[in-house]
Amino acid sequence: MENTANRAHNRIHTSASDVIVKAIAIAIIGIVAIACLYPLLMVVAVSFSDNAIVAKKGYSVIPQGFTLDTYRYIFARSGTNIARSYIVTISITVIGTLCAMLVTSMISFSLSIRDLKYRNAISFFCNFTIIFSAGLIPWFIVCNNYYHMRDQYISLILPSMFSVWNMFLLRTYFSSVPTSLYESARLDGASWFHIWWKIALPLNKTAMLTVGMMYALNYWNEWWNALMFLDDRKKFPLQFILYNVMSNVNAISSGRIPSGAAANIKLPSETMKMAVTIITIGPIIFLYPFIQKYFVNGVMTGAVKE
Repeated sequence: MENTANRAHNRIHTSASDVIVKAIAIAIIGIVAIACLYPLLMVVAVSFSDNAIVAKKGYSVIPQGFTLDTYRYIFARSGTNIARSYIVTISITVIGTLCAMLVTSMISFSLSIRDLKYRNAISFFCNFTIIFSAGLIPWFIVCNNYYHMRDQYISLILPSMFSVWNMFLLRTYFSSVPTSLYESARLDGASWFHIWWKIALPLNKTAMLTVGMMYALNYWNEWWNALMFLDDRKKFPLQFILYNVMSNVNAISSGRIPSGAAANIKLPSETMKMAVTIITIGPIIFLYPFIQKYFVNGVMTGAVKE
């Protein structure tokens, strides 16, 4: 009876300790979540606020003098262009990410194979480009004169299609796959392409999704290539359209009036920055909850064939 009572007491004590630990963990996670969410709420609130009140009282997580004037100005000035640029940006992001992942995963998988001839030399040349680069002018001349990217959609895809850092990151994951899996597949007559497609990629979902997200965010936020190569406004991506809007607003706010603008115009410069941020990151925020499960569930599975 005494031993039973002691075990019951220990279970009660353990349960109470677990509850306390869980409560502390939930509290800490809640505080961190609020700290992460606070800036986003502030951006949303300021974008719907009156610019004069914001300039006077500062930023707040509650809209001050709720108004849609900032969004009206953006879409009235560039509404058609923004709608078109969304299509351009989404297309470039999808196509560019798929092409970049195809190229990067193939190179990474190849360099992860220890028997590959000149493997170290190829890795050295890739790493050399990170340390030393030719510079902006040679890069522009090659893209413009030799690849004929001027005013072409390909100029938004090709220059950003390969990242050496992402390649080395992905190669590390591919190298962690047991070589016995590849050897077993080779004994069964599988080609290296079949091994890459059927074995290496499925076993590295986490890495593929992580690198793919990096490429997607890079394409989504890209505006430099549009500035360098594009002349046709119909081909401008979203970021470049908003970059132009913000440049005009900042110029007017600082007293530098762009051509065609009224001299006495007053623009909501503070709320404009926040509205542009919301327009830019909105689709990414809504997309992320649908893909985050793949980051959690994309762990390596499988077994070595005997």
